[in-house]
Amino acid sequence: MLPHVPESSHRRRSDVVHCAWCGREIAQTGRGRRRRYCGHSCRQRAYEQRRDLAGTSVPADALILSRETADELTDRLFTLRCSAEDVATAVEAGEDAGAIRELCRELIELAREAEAIRARSDSA
Repeated sequence: MLPHVPESSHRRRSDVVHCAWCGREIAQTGRGRRRRYCGHSCRQRAYEQRRDLAGTSVPADALILSRETADELTDRLFTLRCSAEDVATAVEAGEDAGAIRELCRELIELAREAEAIRARSDSA
């Protein structure tokens, strides 16, 4: 028999699960099978996609974006990379901590904006 270990002592960041449809973080509750979807609507959308793609060559886990959304994502990723390069350049140049902190805030905001593209495309 295994010794009892309090749940809080063995939970790690890697135990965080995200919805297989929308990507939102899912709170796992106790024992049993781990949840794959954050709610019924995400589970239903995933089922509909699997059903619609059955018999095609498109993988069941494919994410289909409009050309406009894909272009926007590409543009945002380029901007994100440029911002990361700005941070690296500032560090190499010996900029003060305040300037680097501000560049990091901008980098985080750009990353959040890029993450939001998926949420917008799901609701469209």
